[in-house]
Amino acid sequence: MDDIVQQAMAKWPNVPACTGWLGLDARGHWYMRDDRVQAMGNFIQSKGSKLTHEKLIQFIERNYMADEDGRWFFQNGPQRVFVELEVTPWIWRVAENFSVSSHTKIDAVVINSFIDEKGMLYLLTNLGVGLVHTQDMWHASAAIEENRWKPIEISGEMIEGQFGFVKSPKENKR
Repeated sequence: MDDIVQQAMAKWPNVPACTGWLGLDARGHWYMRDDRVQAMGNFIQSKGSKLTHEKLIQFIERNYMADEDGRWFFQNGPQRVFVELEVTPWIWRVAENFSVSSHTKIDAVVINSFIDEKGMLYLLTNLGVGLVHTQDMWHASAAIEENRWKPIEISGEMIEGQFGFVKSPKENKR
């Protein structure tokens, strides 16, 4: 977490959290969701505006974490901005040498792999569970063919509950 964020949290400890305003899609892109977009439906129905400002994205990614209830958020100064997840809290990038890093550019170690009924590949790592980026399925399939990863079948609808994260957090605890 950035020092400036920690200082703001100490200075203003009781700022209410917000929900619905920030989303993470299945390709690791961040979306801003204003009142109009939120009124049009949930994150999957109405994503909002894709963030493209590199410094803002880096700030979000440095201050992206989960609370004890599995709700992922961006600590924006003293305010927690809970994140709407399209699929999982992490989107994994797989390199040709099978190394794995998150959409936030943190290296991860693969513990296990899972495949759902739609053929979506998930990796459980030392950071948690995430979806493999569609552009990296070529490398991921090579890892499977070489028996580096042996995916276990799983229901896509069960991922959230099984791995203890919340796709659509509310201010109230679950």
